[in-house]
Amino acid sequence: MDALLQFVFSGLTVGAVYALVALGFTIIYNASDVVNFAQGEFVMLGGMITVFTYNAGLPLPLAAALAILITAAAGVALNKLAIEPARGAPVVSLIIITIGASILIRGAAQLIFDKQLHRLPAFSGDDPIHVMGATLLPQSLWVIGGALVVFVGLWLFFTRTLTGKAVLATANNRVAAQLVGINTGWVMTLSFALSAAIGALAGVLVTPITLVSYDVGVGLALKGFAAAMLGGMGNPKGALVGGLLLGLLEALCAGYLSSQYKEAVAFVVILAVLFVMPQGLFGAKSTERV
Repeated sequence: MDALLQFVFSGLTVGAVYALVALGFTIIYNASDVVNFAQGEFVMLGGMITVFTYNAGLPLPLAAALAILITAAAGVALNKLAIEPARGAPVVSLIIITIGASILIRGAAQLIFDKQLHRLPAFSGDDPIHVMGATLLPQSLWVIGGALVVFVGLWLFFTRTLTGKAVLATANNRVAAQLVGINTGWVMTLSFALSAAIGALAGVLVTPITLVSYDVGVGLALKGFAAAMLGGMGNPKGALVGGLLLGLLEALCAGYLSSQYKEAVAFVVILAVLFVMPQGLFGAKSTERV
């Protein structure tokens, strides 16, 4: 029983990170119907910038805030320099652009920073919390709490604010949104900034647990994409639930089968969703007239 509880704690921690990445996917998908595969690099940037600014002498909260702001600016630059000039291109072309941007950001991080693994100090110390024979790191509570706060914030944003509804309107019909006075260019810029900031926050929260290096973004992007698909692409609730479920599946697979199969779980989830329920757990079924 204590082993099962330990696997659950581990799964919820890593699942919360996947959920934050999936929430970043959700914002941009809701605004543009584009799947941004550079989302994992935003997580990497958040962690790496925080590490290097903290080591340079900044207090940890200030280093984290600066990392989130710089990463948000990188998201805006991605939109302005790569996505916006290609507006009107097929969605597949835009997705390929985000893959290219991911490779570029990863290469730049390798040159600007280094190839080593880096760690931040835990926000609340390293003394574990003992629960029924299992242990939970205090930093895990920061990660899980961060995912829940971001989810609630995004849910309120999309359902209770005019700006959030403008984002959804832009995704549904860009021309119609422009006709009713929505500044779709500003909506896209905001969406990329928010998505990048959430990714950076995930990087800041998880670096004290899992370490960070220039190449961690690829795996996180894949896991976040699998979580978003499992929950229903474009649905914040689905992103949260999908991320937590994927983390639990990985932890249970590693614990009861073998850690060698853990990395395959995301691929299995993607294939299962595509074949069994393409709309995901919480995605709305849609029909298209042809």
